[in-house]
Amino acid sequence: MSLAGKTAIITGSNSGIGLGIARELAKAGADVVLNSFTDSTEDHALAKEIAAEFGVKARYIKADMTKGDEARALIEQAGVCDILVNNAGIQHVAPINEFPAAKWDAIIAINLTSAFHTTAVALPMMRKAGWGRVLNIASAHGLTASPFKSAYVAAKHGIVGLTKTVALETAEQPITCNAICPGYVLTPLVETQIPDQMKTHGMDRDTVVRDVMLARQPSREFVTVEQLGGTAVFLCSDAAAQITGTTISVDGGWTAL
Repeated sequence: MSLAGKTAIITGSNSGIGLGIARELAKAGADVVLNSFTDSTEDHALAKEIAAEFGVKARYIKADMTKGDEARALIEQAGVCDILVNNAGIQHVAPINEFPAAKWDAIIAINLTSAFHTTAVALPMMRKAGWGRVLNIASAHGLTASPFKSAYVAAKHGIVGLTKTVALETAEQPITCNAICPGYVLTPLVETQIPDQMKTHGMDRDTVVRDVMLARQPSREFVTVEQLGGTAVFLCSDAAAQITGTTISVDGGWTAL
């Protein structure tokens, strides 16, 4: 399908899942707005590379997703938003009684509250345009839990709830809102963790990936950013016009357990 003429804003998209989704949307013809809080030369270069590779308009806009006014300004500065992908996220692992309050606040702000702010500004644009797609990148942890990830699990469950509410508020309009729930995804960040895990467990790469990192993922295979991007493109298609307010698990069977 073609998304030509549509503009997609993807938060937290200078690497990993966000960049993978941005590239697949651009491949389908959408103009894209990349985002992070870094505002580096590399960030702007990424936008230029996507524009050149896929023949679309692409630009980078800096915004710190811990700050509501900057999250809203991202959408306002873009000026148009047909497709909103709320992807920005961080993680911290610790028992609840040892969990730093500042980390809790930051995770809730970036993983959950920023999506409220961006969506609040984007929806009027979508209503005016007569079409829109909101895609919230949740997680298998939006549907199930793990110990020591209290803030992340709470935020991702919250994103699922926000998804349902937005879907109901837009149900009679040509706007949909869905949550994509990935399992363990092979991103550059995860790739860098593999050698440390190999040393810790005294295992080769294949064994540590299969038996340690993917222990909860029945397929024993990483989800790829291209697969998540393909899911995003499908949810923007006409075929998905009646898919709204739900979760799409891309997790190798994790939540089937």
